[in-house]
Amino acid sequence: MFRFAHPEYLYLLALLPAFLLLFLYAMYIKKRNLKRFGNMKILRGLMPDVALKKQHLKFWLSFICLGLFIIVVAGPQFGSKLETVKRQGIEVMICLDVSNSMLSNDINPSRLEKSKQILSKLIDDLHNDKIGLIVFAGDAFIQLPITSDYVSAKMFLSSINPSMVPMQGTAIGAAINLAVSSFSPSQNSEKTIILITDGENHEDDALGAAKTANEKGIKVNVLGVGSIQGSPIPTSGNSYQKDNEGNIIITKLNEQMCQEIAVAGSGMYARTDNTNSALKALQRELAKLTKSEVESKVYSSYDEKYLIPAWILLFLLVMEFFILDRKNRVLSKIKLFKI
Repeated sequence: MFRFAHPEYLYLLALLPAFLLLFLYAMYIKKRNLKRFGNMKILRGLMPDVALKKQHLKFWLSFICLGLFIIVVAGPQFGSKLETVKRQGIEVMICLDVSNSMLSNDINPSRLEKSKQILSKLIDDLHNDKIGLIVFAGDAFIQLPITSDYVSAKMFLSSINPSMVPMQGTAIGAAINLAVSSFSPSQNSEKTIILITDGENHEDDALGAAKTANEKGIKVNVLGVGSIQGSPIPTSGNSYQKDNEGNIIITKLNEQMCQEIAVAGSGMYARTDNTNSALKALQRELAKLTKSEVESKVYSSYDEKYLIPAWILLFLLVMEFFILDRKNRVLSKIKLFKI
């Protein structure tokens, strides 16, 4: 597993665009000042030793060196020893609706983005717990198997979009069934499912799946995303999705279905709005679960890998030092291909 010992230093990479803009501005000022003296073609003839290409090359070498220096300071590492550790925690499988209706923006910035924000904050609140992620629309797929790697969980979460599931629809039952079979079979820890959906156009036996999960001791908590009034579904080109007759489709939260699923799964239901009330309700529900021994495989030691970028950095710095802003008069006289 790859990681940085001091990832906070990676924020310094934001200096690179500023460094580039500063160079471009300096070159612009230089050209503007030269134009005041006359025609650029004539001026180039008066300055035969000036090598603009070398100036650009020196800048890009400095640019790369700055980026490598930040990476070296951040401390790249690779996990070298994998161990199984036992901790007190729970197991959580998240089922996230990624159907096109989740693009509706009756919840700011959209139903899907709001759901991802809630899950991101929820992951930050987990400690020693295991988490998995399932995305579904017309079918359900495991996006992240059950794990205690929260960094990977947030990485996968950020990349979720409706195009991940080509078949449209809302297969809630399939998502719940897949979640039930995705928990660690040998773990005795308490398990729960978090279903996040607008509940619209459900196509299978979601209530039956929730009851089956409950019978196995797995609660199904539901977050309903959207408004009762509904809103259109944005598409590319600043337009909205339409039906076969050309009418704009209005997608609404099916709150009754979401509530029935929560009841069948002996879990809680909360409607997601522009506040953090749904997140707080979900956190309270997870806090009620009894933590028990959970086995996780983690890297207990890491090998430092900063030497590779450090040697590259040193080499580029030496190159930059020996590249002059002006042409070498001796080398410029050598014409290898002159006939």
